Amino acid sequence: MDHQLRPYRSVLYIPASKQRALEKARGLATDAIIFDLEDAVAPAEKDAARGLLGQMLADTDYGTRLRIVRINALDTDWGPKDVAALTTSGATDAVLLPKVNGVADIEALATMLPQMPIWAMMETAQGILNAGDIAAHPRLGGMVMGTNDLAKELNCRPRPDRMPLLTALQTCLLAARSQGVIVVDGVYNAYKDAEGLRRECLQGRDMGFDGKTLIHPAQLQVANKIFAPDEQEVDLAKRQIAAHEAAEKAGQGVAVLDGRIVENLHVETARRTLERAAAIRALEESL
Repeated sequence: MDHQLRPYRSVLYIPASKQRALEKARGLATDAIIFDLEDAVAPAEKDAARGLLGQMLADTDYGTRLRIVRINALDTDWGPKDVAALTTSGATDAVLLPKVNGVADIEALATMLPQMPIWAMMETAQGILNAGDIAAHPRLGGMVMGTNDLAKELNCRPRPDRMPLLTALQTCLLAARSQGVIVVDGVYNAYKDAEGLRRECLQGRDMGFDGKTLIHPAQLQVANKIFAPDEQEVDLAKRQIAAHEAAEKAGQGVAVLDGRIVENLHVETARRTLERAAAIRALEESL
């Protein structure tokens, strides 16, 4: 499937040290899984988690869910060991590198992992300022916003509207879109606050993110619904395409639908909407 069409509505973090969570992930309605060897694993458990994850990836069928492994930073004792383990695993779709500051970080990992797609955690001020160069690296497949670490580094206060982070979020969106790279929004920490999650998902969707990273299965339903085209959007897309085709047959370059102009760019967006809806249906049917 075209990586631009593959759904990334929900990208769920799973601690690599928790066997029960790794097993449960097989039945969750998540589009992608980030198997986390970094923040979710205590230092004393790093080696055991790496071994457990390798065994689970080899023995467990996660279906069509995208399998992403977040390794530890390469300048830690664990990062190079994580990479070495991935080189012998054929059950990983991408590797997620934390705290990417610049293109040199991506290049270092690319040299160590010649084939596997690389995703970048965008969670430092330096990384945000270098987002354009990072997105342009030929091995980069996706960006993940690390809003918790970024807020800590910026020393900004949490707000429901995320105003202090908007510049960083939009900078990464611009970088990703300029290179055809997937970009997913950061986590919402209050996993029991469904309304707060809904509000933040709506904001991220309207900004242009492909989906949202999540920390708990209870958040899946909200993210999956909001980051998918709804019935009204699908209906409008179909009617826009039909109206434009009818106008072309009548020798007119522009159509009018519901009192609004429909041009080629609107038709392209409409077709993309229908393709996304079809891709989501296909993924859900395969889970």
